[in-house]
Amino acid sequence: MATFELYRRSTIGMCLTETLDEMVQSGTLSPEFAIQVLVQFDKSMTEALEAQVRTKVTIKGHLHTYRFCDNVWTFILQDALFKSEELQENVSRVKIVACDSKLLTQ
Repeated sequence: MATFELYRRSTIGMCLTETLDEMVQSGTLSPEFAIQVLVQFDKSMTEALEAQVRTKVTIKGHLHTYRFCDNVWTFILQDALFKSEELQENVSRVKIVACDSKLLTQ
């Protein structure tokens, strides 16, 4: 199964990467094993989000910038309103990165 490396830029992904870097620098882990951990992280995040997230959200806002490159859409919205069944939240600026999930099964 192919995966995207998108979640490495999340807070938990950045912390994991920093920790692995420190462990490689100190000689606790080999660089090869650190890469295996990151690949497993990518797979686990993709599987967990696919299997466990069921909430649908609508987003309305001013589209500031959009881009489509290498089958990845990037949207930057200003004054966005996120609305679900339970709550709604206003955000002054948000970046959304979207990939075609069909590419994961190829």
